[in-house]
Amino acid sequence: MQYLIICLVAFAGSALTLFSGFGLGTLLVPVFGIFFPIEIAISLTAIVHFLNNIFKLILLGKSADKNIIFNFGIPSVIAAFFGAYVLYLLSDLHTMAHYSLFNKTFLIMPMKLTIGILLMIFALFEIIPRFKNWQVSSRYLTLGGFLSGFFGGLSGNQGALRSAFLIKANLSPQSFIATGVVIACLTDIARLFVYSSTHLHFINSSNVSLVASATICAFAGALIGNRLLKKITITSIQYIVAVMLFVFALLLSSGII
Repeated sequence: MQYLIICLVAFAGSALTLFSGFGLGTLLVPVFGIFFPIEIAISLTAIVHFLNNIFKLILLGKSADKNIIFNFGIPSVIAAFFGAYVLYLLSDLHTMAHYSLFNKTFLIMPMKLTIGILLMIFALFEIIPRFKNWQVSSRYLTLGGFLSGFFGGLSGNQGALRSAFLIKANLSPQSFIATGVVIACLTDIARLFVYSSTHLHFINSSNVSLVASATICAFAGALIGNRLLKKITITSIQYIVAVMLFVFALLLSSGII
C-alpha cells in the first residue's frame, strides 16, 4: 500500500507540476510524511524531486531564460542552504507541548509546527483568490530567489513563491516552465547537500527501492504532462490538493501525525 500510494502521487504530481502553480514536492511531502518522520519525508521527496527535475530539464531545458536563472536562481541556491540547515536545527528541538485526546497523548514538536504553518501558507496560495493571483514586480527577482530558496530548503515547497515572482518576467509558457525547472534543480542540489549530512543517513536500503519506484513514476508523469501541456486546465485539482495539504498541515502541527 505504501508503494502504491507514493508512486501514484509521484506520477500525478509530476504530470501536474508542468502546468500548475504547485509542484511535485507539495504533493509528495505530505504523502511521505504519513509513513516517515517529517524531516525524512522532506529528504526523500527532495531526491525524487531532483531526479525528476533533471528528467524535465532534458525535455524542456533549452527554453530556459539564462538571465532570470542568474538573478533568481543563484540567490535561491544560497538561501536553500540556510533553509535546509534551519530544518536540521528544528529537528533537534524538544517537545513544545502535549495533550491527550481519546486516551492517547499527542506531542507538539517545534519542527512539525513550523512545517505545518508553512504548508498552510502555501495551501492558501492556491485557495484564496487574493493570494492565488498575487504577483510581484520583476524588479524583486533577487528577493524572490532568496525567499523561494529558503522555504524550499526548509519545507520542500517553493513553487508558489517562485511562480509569483517569475510570472511578471514576460516569459513564454515553455520558457516559464523550463526556467522554473532549472531553478528548482539548483535549489535541490543545495538542500540535498545539507540533507546528506543531517537526515539522509537515516535512509536504509528498503527506502532506496521506494525512492526509485517513485522516481520512475514521476518520469512517466512528466512525459504525459509534457504532451498535455497545452490541453489541460487544473484549477479544480489545485483546490482539491490545496485543501488536502491544509488538512495535513493541521494534523502535523497538532501532533496527530
